[in-house]
Amino acid sequence: MSPSELNAAPELSPEELERRFGEFRTRFYGLVDEVQQAVVGHGELIEEVLFAIFCSGHSLLEGVPGIGKTFLVRVLSQVLGLGSGRVQCTPDLMPADILGTHIVNDDGTGRRVFHFERGPVFTHLLLVDEINRATPKTQAALLEAMQERRVTAGGESHELPRPFFVLATQNPLEMEGTYPLPEAQLDRFLFKLRVPFPDAGELVEISRRTTGADEPVVGTVMSAEELIDFQKLVTHVPVAEPIAAYAAALVLATHPETPDAGDAVKRFVAYGASPRGMQAIIRAARVACLLDGRTAVSIADISRATLPALRHRVLLNFEGEAEAVDVDGLLRDILEQVPRPAAGAV
Repeated sequence: MSPSELNAAPELSPEELERRFGEFRTRFYGLVDEVQQAVVGHGELIEEVLFAIFCSGHSLLEGVPGIGKTFLVRVLSQVLGLGSGRVQCTPDLMPADILGTHIVNDDGTGRRVFHFERGPVFTHLLLVDEINRATPKTQAALLEAMQERRVTAGGESHELPRPFFVLATQNPLEMEGTYPLPEAQLDRFLFKLRVPFPDAGELVEISRRTTGADEPVVGTVMSAEELIDFQKLVTHVPVAEPIAAYAAALVLATHPETPDAGDAVKRFVAYGASPRGMQAIIRAARVACLLDGRTAVSIADISRATLPALRHRVLLNFEGEAEAVDVDGLLRDILEQVPRPAAGAV
């Protein structure tokens, strides 16, 4: 959903806003509970994926194979009542395999006409599995779809269904035969989320649920229309100027050339977060605010959104890569070092 569409939300009275904010919180946790009927563990991950969805943003999920990334996407599509599609990326995957292509058909009168056969991208929730196994040409084919929510083929534009989200996965361990995502592609993702390996108790529960005769069944608890309505509602959450300035200071502190950058950033970082990183923090902080039962974004909300919003937007230099510097650690240091606004300023 474009910013202009989100901003088209009707004005609501303070009483109505408060009621809708409470409804959002109830429905959000209802979604989490329903997903966890099928997905073992991953409570924080489920919430963060839903954060991105309610912000109308895309997510990049990073984790080793076999820990439920693909299954999570399938369950999400069921509980949200959304159509889903899946693309398994391989080096021989072509852009037309994702977007679609023109084919020649008979129009019934004997004439040959071109017809656009839509690809799997024409869905609500698209899983792009192992995106770093696709070639740069194919990765780039997703750029317009992710940013503009449309596909251009043969000089014609085709609008994608609304809402539209891309959830892409990548394996951080197996690097042979992969093509690391370029910065422009990474920047299209609102969040980069790390999928943790399950602990011993979760492994036992996974085996119990998946090796028996019965499979977990989840229901649909929200429609696409309700989801779009809640996306518009989130934009009503106010952000005070000092809070926005604090978020901007966090983004600037990731740039090694700025005066306020810390020693570790100046030593290990090549490029800091883009303006989209600032947008991602603010959008996600609004959702965090509502879930915490407040009606205005706080410093805590900004802090909660910073790591998933910026970890893929901070690029290490050669020394940082060689020393395997943890970007999350750099961001936590920045959260500690950047001065917070005074309590009376917000």
